[in-house]
Amino acid sequence: MSKRAKRGKSETLALPVIGRAAIGAMAAAALGYGLLYHPASVQPIRTPSTHQVPVPSTPAHVPAPAPAHVVASAPTPIPAPAPAVRVETPKAADVPGKLVRQVVDYVSHQTPGTVVIDTGNTFLYLVLNDAQAMRYGIGVGREGFTWSGEQTVARKTEWPDWRPPAEMLTRQPYLPRFMAGGPGNPLGARAMYLGETEYRIHGTNKPDTIGKRVSSGCIRLTNEDIIDLYERVKVGAKVIVLPATAARRPSQGTPPDADAALPSPPNRPSATNAQVPSPEPKMAEAR
Repeated sequence: MSKRAKRGKSETLALPVIGRAAIGAMAAAALGYGLLYHPASVQPIRTPSTHQVPVPSTPAHVPAPAPAHVVASAPTPIPAPAPAVRVETPKAADVPGKLVRQVVDYVSHQTPGTVVIDTGNTFLYLVLNDAQAMRYGIGVGREGFTWSGEQTVARKTEWPDWRPPAEMLTRQPYLPRFMAGGPGNPLGARAMYLGETEYRIHGTNKPDTIGKRVSSGCIRLTNEDIIDLYERVKVGAKVIVLPATAARRPSQGTPPDADAALPSPPNRPSATNAQVPSPEPKMAEAR
């Protein structure tokens, strides 16, 4: 075979191999082009980020989270105790000017704080010093129920109860056997008990009786005046009750006091060291 024939045969055989290589290269180029310009057909693998939590396919009951910060409620204020009900004292009726409570000139040798009762003139004097006294208008015992002498304040009571004694109930059976303290009580707003006797210095719910002789021996003041006197007089203070027949006004000279005690009326015991017949002190008539 000639050289020309061998060369032609080899070229004929090499042509198909080159064609197949070219076709393969073109197919690879086409595949690469499709991958570059159609990325949606390829699903990328996603890794969960640190801020994403995978959601389970089936729903699960998740309890409600506790609040992060609970605001403390303000403490319930404690209600202030209700003030005690104060009993209003009845207003005193107008009394004559001389019976109005006032400081007056009163020369006395008694210790300040001593009470001197001028029964005849319906005055009570609280000694302030050697030359002055606080003077109060009072109501005193009616005829046959006056007394005189010297006693001391044994005890004091605010809004005292009243228990009429048996002898009073005999005279006035319509009276109550007991009456609690209060504005309607005949003993008034305050009471000061004199020694172990049946007598008291007390208030009244009938201020129009001041300056009159209406009681069974007790000394009464308006509620306003007895409250004032109650605050000034101490337990143990001396109380001097002058006889009605010997009482003199301070302006007439040296004021009378218990240093010149006169005999007491025969129908009533003297209050000087007076003792009540029964074991317990009697309650004097308050009307």
